[in-house]
Amino acid sequence: MSDTPFGFGLPPEEPDDGDEGKKKDQQSGGGQGPANPFGFGLPGAGGMGGGDNPFAAMFGSLNPTDLGAAFQQLGQMLSYEGGPVNWDMAKQIARQTVSQGTADGTKDASVGPAERTAVQEAVRLADLWLDDATSLPSGAGTAVAWSRAEWVEATLPAWQELVDPVAERVGTAMGDVLPEEMQAMAGPLIGMMRSMGGAMFGTQIGQAVGVLAGEVVGSTDIGLPLGPAGKAALLPVNIESFGKDLGVPKEEVRLYLALREAAHQRLFAHVPWLRSHLFGAVDGYARGIKVDTAKLEDVVGQFDPQNPEQLQDALQQGMFQPEDTPEQKAALARLETALALVEGWVDAVVHAAAKPRLSSADALRETLRRRRASGGPAEQTFATLIGLELRPRRLRDASRLWASLTDARGVDGRDALWAHPDMLPTATDLDDPDGFVHREQIDFSELDKMLGEAAGGSGGKPNLKKDTSEDDESKGDGTE
Repeated sequence: MSDTPFGFGLPPEEPDDGDEGKKKDQQSGGGQGPANPFGFGLPGAGGMGGGDNPFAAMFGSLNPTDLGAAFQQLGQMLSYEGGPVNWDMAKQIARQTVSQGTADGTKDASVGPAERTAVQEAVRLADLWLDDATSLPSGAGTAVAWSRAEWVEATLPAWQELVDPVAERVGTAMGDVLPEEMQAMAGPLIGMMRSMGGAMFGTQIGQAVGVLAGEVVGSTDIGLPLGPAGKAALLPVNIESFGKDLGVPKEEVRLYLALREAAHQRLFAHVPWLRSHLFGAVDGYARGIKVDTAKLEDVVGQFDPQNPEQLQDALQQGMFQPEDTPEQKAALARLETALALVEGWVDAVVHAAAKPRLSSADALRETLRRRRASGGPAEQTFATLIGLELRPRRLRDASRLWASLTDARGVDGRDALWAHPDMLPTATDLDDPDGFVHREQIDFSELDKMLGEAAGGSGGKPNLKKDTSEDDESKGDGTE
């Protein structure tokens, strides 16, 4: 993945006669290859018709037999008049990326009946174990086993919600750089640029989502609910790859990952404000993006439709690199803390459920922690698509905080903090979990009582099985 948010690079021209032609081109500085009409570089497109081929992910190798189809699709790309991202193109590229298989040679495959049954049983058992570890009831109405292609299809709506705010901001900037009196005259040019921008976003997103589909093991790997609500999903082919070198029985790996998926489902199902809180933080960050309008004005003023590589060069140079504004910093801090709390809670709850029952619980926990802390594919893809660099080191801090809360208040008191975002620990509290537990313990019961009375049992709080609620309710009945 590129270090810039959208990673568009300009590939070198590819000659017709293989390696020898490349050597000649390097010496002569020329190249007469028929490909690369627009010079869109596809990061990570090696093995898909050639990473240097501008439309490798869309058109294959662009040999003479499919050149006509390539230009037909090129026309469709330039005639695109939809939103800021060409999602049809993104979906097509993601599916084609999945069909190529992963770097280790693993190919996607339809999920068979035996695998579907195994996933359903694992999620069912995971939910039984979680009943002892959390007050939140099951949030998975169904359990499904997905292929990689099915994961792409199921998660694209969530990616659209995440990425469109950023793409919209960039698209608006592309149209606003011209003086108002010139915009009417330059209408066709602006429309072409926006169509190209939608194609560029669609290409990058499709490539990234397709690669990510070869890595994820469920629908909640990045701490966000990417799949449909109430549907716990696991990917058997990726679970097989994940557990291949761990020395842990496949059944235990599947069950541990089912515990994590089921725990995420409980949290997002019974904390109704959480999803909008996370996605809202992404949208808030996008609203604060600043585009280098001076550079963009220069490019637009000199833009030549016969030489669209100029726009590509500008993209490659980081024209849309987000700046650190106070609004963005606040949104980013809010998102990072919320994701850390989600992942830390899942880590603590799953460990409590698995430790007494699975001999491999500690090893699997540490493997997944390191996967997150090393900036794995999920974090890299997230940063590439929306320009946000997450800090998974907060996972361990958050897990320690939730563990301290469990010791101090029990499962019910710990989970009651999800009743409202203002009750949750802050980034500062993650640095001092014991201080948060000690400071908040004094007023916790009274605050919980007031929130319960204000909600009036109308669903304003998570659906908790609170053993401590009887005293509060009896007090409430006495006052009424």
